[in-house]
Amino acid sequence: IHKPLPPAGTLRAVTRVDDVIDKGEGRGAILYLSRDIHDDESGELLATVSGTAFARADGGFGGPSGPMIEPHRLPEGEAEYRLEATTSPQMALLYRLNGDRNPIHASPEIARSARFPRPILHGLATYGVAANLLINEFAGGDPTRLQEYNARFSAPFFPGETLTVEAWKKGNEISFRAFVAERDAVVLNNGYAVLTS
Repeated sequence: IHKPLPPAGTLRAVTRVDDVIDKGEGRGAILYLSRDIHDDESGELLATVSGTAFARADGGFGGPSGPMIEPHRLPEGEAEYRLEATTSPQMALLYRLNGDRNPIHASPEIARSARFPRPILHGLATYGVAANLLINEFAGGDPTRLQEYNARFSAPFFPGETLTVEAWKKGNEISFRAFVAERDAVVLNNGYAVLTS
């Protein structure tokens, strides 16, 4: 996050594919993506978003097999902090108001067809709940202090569950993971956040 996001206005996002990794026939492909977010009026760069997408059925096209980006390593030993947030069973339905209308977040039938027992929460919502816990604990509730934030999605999160974040703090850097104790499942892993002073 290069500058605080304005509370109103128009943003322009430019996405680029940085690399495509061929994991091989039947093993899929990995796409490394970056997106620059600008204030549309001034052209000012506000944030850079990077992400990884896994294309399950698209490997074996003869592309490079590496190098792969290594995820952030969590410190060894027990976490120094443990933060919790219980979510509402209706959270995915409310989050859909942001514009992500994928039926896997609302329809039990669609969720079952994707081999989930019930609708899952949007990944970005799970990501946001964890960020909010970190901001409240380490930045006095001030979201403008969050300078960098990333994590790897490792399992689905279901609305109504309790998200538990384990964190290690070193100066302004925070390593974290998030899990659901009810299912003993890590849903965000290899997390890393940087706060301004």
